[in-house]
Amino acid sequence: MGLVMFYEYLSRIEKLLESNKELELHNYLEDMHAADIAEVLENLEDAEQSQVFGLLSDEKATEVLEEINSEQFSDLLEHLSYEKKVTLLENMSQDDMVDKLSEMSESKQKEIIAFLDYEDAADVKELLVFEENTAGRIMTKEFVAIQKDFSVYYAIETLRAIAPDAETIYYIYVTDDLQRLIGVISLRELIISAPNRSVDSIMNENLITVNVDDDQEDVARVVSKYDLLAVPVIDAKGVLRGIITIDDVLDIIEEEATEDIFKFAGTSEYEVYESDTTLFNRVKNSVQSRLPWLIITIFGGLLSARVLNNFQGTISSNATLALFMPLLTGMGGNVGTQSSTITVRNIATHVIEGTGILRTLIHEISVGIVVGIICSLLVGAAAILMKSELDIALVVGIAMMANMTTAATIGTIVPLVFKKIGVDPAVASAPFITTTIDLTGLTIYFTLATLMIVRS
Repeated sequence: MGLVMFYEYLSRIEKLLESNKELELHNYLEDMHAADIAEVLENLEDAEQSQVFGLLSDEKATEVLEEINSEQFSDLLEHLSYEKKVTLLENMSQDDMVDKLSEMSESKQKEIIAFLDYEDAADVKELLVFEENTAGRIMTKEFVAIQKDFSVYYAIETLRAIAPDAETIYYIYVTDDLQRLIGVISLRELIISAPNRSVDSIMNENLITVNVDDDQEDVARVVSKYDLLAVPVIDAKGVLRGIITIDDVLDIIEEEATEDIFKFAGTSEYEVYESDTTLFNRVKNSVQSRLPWLIITIFGGLLSARVLNNFQGTISSNATLALFMPLLTGMGGNVGTQSSTITVRNIATHVIEGTGILRTLIHEISVGIVVGIICSLLVGAAAILMKSELDIALVVGIAMMANMTTAATIGTIVPLVFKKIGVDPAVASAPFITTTIDLTGLTIYFTLATLMIVRS
């Protein structure tokens, strides 16, 4: 929803609330998308949220519950009657409900699960047992599965009976007597097949599956690679435990990308996705996320100061050298961040595997050398124009090339080393990279200056 459309929705709903035109508001809400209603609700007062939500039909209310965050989900449920709670919760998708419940306390989980019937409650409890961010946690058990000895006619009749409760019916999964997944049939293939044919004669046995313990990022990669609308989830024995649909995969991709971006910046996603909205807790979470990296930067700065102290004689002998320090460290930091960004991205997309590691390293070092040569010529020429000192221009130019080559190398190697030792490469964030490059850059610069200017 665009910003203009959002304000149009919000303004219209607030005006209808003020004028107490509930029937008109109900009709207006029913024509809106559930995601738009959820976004508008976040910007209304608590009393207005309950009033608006109470005007929704059961179907639309269920869709809205699946779109809102866990805190708002809990708040809206509290103001509903027992019968309404049962109706809406029974209609919710299991994976969406588990997503909300996983962010609540155990007592709150039990309170909400108590409104479900025995079978749904058992399914939800089972999903909550799996580790967070695994396939088992994000899957749904609302899928269509048939036995291999079914006829096409009986399979279609079975589909008619259970499809209303299924998350998706585009794939029909085939199992044996032990509920092990042995094949899959597309809805199209099932419909066009002769009614008397057996299911096992038309099913596709070339299965693409994920395990219940697989990381959600690996699940997203599988779905993206094979262009699937849903992927079946099996356990170690091959038993079909659930499915993960494309809408959940899109949420995973957004979540993982957001997490990596925050890590790369030396902060945390908890600064944004924090249920407690009090100013104190927001500030506390931001400080906890940012302070460790800033402390690392401080120590890096102190080491840089130590480097400068060691070369104090060189600086004193030619103060002009100090003019180019910010330029050298800044350019090195930019090159290092560019290389590390590319490397982290290639690691995340599995481009860097085997010989890909050496290829990436050679590529980034080569880029560092080429841009270093070009930038060194420009900086050297600028130094001559500014100070008319050839020796200064040579030092600055050579240091620039060496610094940018070193920066590209460090920006590539650090994420690769982190990956090798089992640390998330995204943690090789800008503060860490730039601090390391500042140290190497200043050392290179003043070492060259000492050798080429002071001692000459």
